[in-house]
Amino acid sequence: MTVSSDPVVRLDGVRRTFGSVVALDDLTFCAPAGSVSVLLGPNGAGKTTAVRVVTGALEPDAGTVSVFGLDPVAAGAEVRRRCGVVPARPALYDRLDGRDNLRYAAALFDVPGDPLPRIEEAADRFGIGHALDQRVGGYSTGMRARLALARAVLHDPDLLLLDEPTAGLDPESARAVLGLIDEMAERGKTVVMCTHLLLEAEGLADQVVVMDEGSVLVSGTPEDLTRRFWPATTVLVDAEDRSGLDRAEHLDFVRGYRRNGAALVELVGAARIPDLVEALTRDGVRLLRVEPRTPSLEELYFAVRGRQG
Repeated sequence: MTVSSDPVVRLDGVRRTFGSVVALDDLTFCAPAGSVSVLLGPNGAGKTTAVRVVTGALEPDAGTVSVFGLDPVAAGAEVRRRCGVVPARPALYDRLDGRDNLRYAAALFDVPGDPLPRIEEAADRFGIGHALDQRVGGYSTGMRARLALARAVLHDPDLLLLDEPTAGLDPESARAVLGLIDEMAERGKTVVMCTHLLLEAEGLADQVVVMDEGSVLVSGTPEDLTRRFWPATTVLVDAEDRSGLDRAEHLDFVRGYRRNGAALVELVGAARIPDLVEALTRDGVRLLRVEPRTPSLEELYFAVRGRQG
């Protein structure tokens, strides 16, 4: 994918309250052009409020927001025309059929020319072409999500904002969401996705922003977070006689060891992997597998939360 240095989204010191409740507290982050930024955090962390501030639906009490170099409150119509938004609970017109829902969206987004070919294409893309003549009130949860996705990309947006996009979806619909993110990023579009389901972001995120209580705990690329919060090297090791792997537990360069079948060995650094292999083979252990292991985003998330706590 193509990633530009100029941010499409920039929030600087943003604060937003609802009465006595602080939803965003000095929130600062950027989403570079052509990147996938994932906002991670528990429910109530401020992710949804952040998205609404980006679209201009909410005005911050303090701080600045820039989207495409514009103030999304002052230039809301222009900003929203270039955005595709899939909220956690999409608002659809239940009394209209799927086609009329999309036709209305096309009019709002000033889709040029005859919108019907785009409508058919977007609907087929998410597997609801057969349901366009049905009233949306009769759609299942998964079909409603697919219609919201079709609506979000109907006008070929430059920025896609997804708020908990796979919550409550069947596996096929969830795959459609993640496939859309991957496709948009490959085309150089910018994606900001909010989620508390950490596995959703695996393999997608160029940038991870860990939020809690309306502010950023830490942000960076998955590789950067691995270096900062997962400095040890974990190696998956297997052998013909797995009991022989227990010898690794007592080596001075081993920081951690656990075995449930194969063994996970935590080393002080990747440079010690050859030393581990040599020590085990010298003791007669016939190794079958030695595989350095990259931590999952879930493990990184809890490592970050643990360090901050």
